[in-house]
Amino acid sequence: MSLLLGVNIDHVATLRQARYALLPDSPNAEPSPLDAAHDAIAGGGDSITIHVRGDRRHMQDRDARRIRAEIKAPLNLEMGVTQEMLALALELKPQFACLVPETREEVTTEGGLDVAGRRQETGDCIRALQDAGIRVSLFIDPDLHQVEVAAELGADMIELHTGCFANAEGQHLNGEIRRLIAAAELGHSSGLQVNAGHGINYGNLFKLFAVPHLTELNIGHSIVSRAIRVGLKEAVREMKQLMTTYPQGPCD
Repeated sequence: MSLLLGVNIDHVATLRQARYALLPDSPNAEPSPLDAAHDAIAGGGDSITIHVRGDRRHMQDRDARRIRAEIKAPLNLEMGVTQEMLALALELKPQFACLVPETREEVTTEGGLDVAGRRQETGDCIRALQDAGIRVSLFIDPDLHQVEVAAELGADMIELHTGCFANAEGQHLNGEIRRLIAAAELGHSSGLQVNAGHGINYGNLFKLFAVPHLTELNIGHSIVSRAIRVGLKEAVREMKQLMTTYPQGPCD
């Protein structure tokens, strides 16, 4: 199997909301997250990732419903561990749900979910989603204790937060790569599918290839940024092409 690409299109909605947040039904509202999802799949994306946040700062419920209804590729719903988001997930029934932290102060998700500190509510949410046939991923920092608890709670997957990796240089970068390698190896040996995401771009992608057992990368901001120059379909195609050189298959 080749390394899979989940295309996060949240920032397409961010751009729309900058002009049309108060005019949600305007026929002029653009760009369309649904059109972006179609283009991402046409460019070779394997799945679509969206995050409906509690404050609805970018993706709206109606976006999620339209994408779920019209896009045949798998949908990965990023969601906070709340009853509101659980209800939406159970309505949509995406193929995947990724539990993430949320704070209103952050511009975008800036760290992993504290699974160990929120064991009970996270476990309850995992079971409710899995009972509905939804595979569950936990977005966590590359911390071995967090990986252990994710496995104990019965998650299907972990998504390793690569933000620190993406922003590190020199010896700090080497240290972050070692953290990711250790977390990936533990996750894989614990029976978890290992994904990664946050801050991955066309330049640092190859450095991430030192991490074994990766199945899927979820990438959004870099692809949407590149799309301003070349279009979304081409931006996805370029990223997917770079990913074909990952040296190890996800089932090794």
